[in-house]
Amino acid sequence: MIIGFTRECPKSDDVNKEIKELMDFDCDKIFEQKQSDNILNKQSVYQKMKNELSPGDVLVLHDLMYLGRNKQEIRNEWESFIKEQIDIVILKNPVLDTRKSNGLDNNQHVSKAILSLLSWMVDEEQSRIRSAQREGIEIAKRQGKFKGRKRKYHAGATGKDKAIYTTIVNELNADTSVMDIHRKTSVARSTIYTIKKEVEKSL
Repeated sequence: MIIGFTRECPKSDDVNKEIKELMDFDCDKIFEQKQSDNILNKQSVYQKMKNELSPGDVLVLHDLMYLGRNKQEIRNEWESFIKEQIDIVILKNPVLDTRKSNGLDNNQHVSKAILSLLSWMVDEEQSRIRSAQREGIEIAKRQGKFKGRKRKYHAGATGKDKAIYTTIVNELNADTSVMDIHRKTSVARSTIYTIKKEVEKSL
């Protein structure tokens, strides 16, 4: 069986193009995961896709970076597929096609060397993106444009979020500890402390 996997991108045209590439490759099944989801999460689409694969199957990906968030994760995933006798095809880097090895040690060594290089490049690129994001946030803060992530639980919240906010406030007024409120509501302690400061200021 040939199984394709892609990650949803912010630009819909990109993911549609990748899905077309996978269809053109005659994939029997295609899995699409949201960009924000962690592939290592047991409930992720990626893990469901892995459960579909069997020895002798082929996994087709557009990009090597879909195998992990850094070079170690990529190498671990790659090696786990090889161990399970599942071939991998990276459309963006045609040289990474384990079907071409045919058991030849030389080809395998070349593939490993290229995999090491490309996984390092992925790691460096993601580090560069994170650094650029941090710099962008710092610039926005200095310009007064960065507001941070919108809070979920606040006085103006609605529905379930409002109910949780009210519970937190009531527990704080009852002198319940932040840790106990965290255990009861599963809301981050930092958020509870923020709400606590707001409540104290309003008194």
